[in-house]
Amino acid sequence: MLVLAAIGVTIRLGFWQLDRNAQRQADITRVQAAINLPVLDLNLRPLPAELESMEYRQVVATGVYDFDHQVALRNQVRSRMLGTDPGVALLTPLLLPDGGAVMVQRGWIPLDYKTPASWKQFDEPGMVRVNGIIRLSLEKGEVGKSLLDPTLSPGEARLEFWNFVNLERLQEQLPFSILPVYIQQAPGSDPESLPYRQLEQPDLDPGAHVGFALQWFFYAGLLIIGYPIWLMRQKVKSLSS
Repeated sequence: MLVLAAIGVTIRLGFWQLDRNAQRQADITRVQAAINLPVLDLNLRPLPAELESMEYRQVVATGVYDFDHQVALRNQVRSRMLGTDPGVALLTPLLLPDGGAVMVQRGWIPLDYKTPASWKQFDEPGMVRVNGIIRLSLEKGEVGKSLLDPTLSPGEARLEFWNFVNLERLQEQLPFSILPVYIQQAPGSDPESLPYRQLEQPDLDPGAHVGFALQWFFYAGLLIIGYPIWLMRQKVKSLSS
């Protein structure tokens, strides 16, 4: 019974890995399709209803920044590849002509600028044109999933610092509607200026799910073939003794 149960478990794990591979391939196909779409102008109406399925699509938007409702993301680094130079990332509402807004991750600044008052030197007044890619809202990150943003305390009107771009929560402290996605702004003509901008590339690695599936099926095969052989040898051994 234990061997039969082990065979069932290993086969199930093999198919589970195949299911994960199929889902991963579907995600990769979706992201690649979004990347290959033409640049989307967020000022045009109506906007596609499936915006949240277009992560990493290139977008452009024209509007005026609302720095009174600007916030910052904690635990940001200048280069994700190197993991160096800790700081924060500025997240600013861009007011659109229709009265709504889209949040824009404008880039990284060092920890020296740790108060909202110090962010003012990075203001971009007047009409601006923002180029970037669509990114999705997060409730929690892949690392430190228990590190959630706090709720507002009694009498507290807004949070200045956030762990994640949680658009649903951000909407609660904004006097205008924001889109269900945000823009990660692309580097400008001076890529080394602050705020420092670097577009995050999607992970298109399919992973090793097929290899893991074959391993589990191999283990199942060993049990299916090997266990009867072992039983026969045990029987022959007992008869010869």
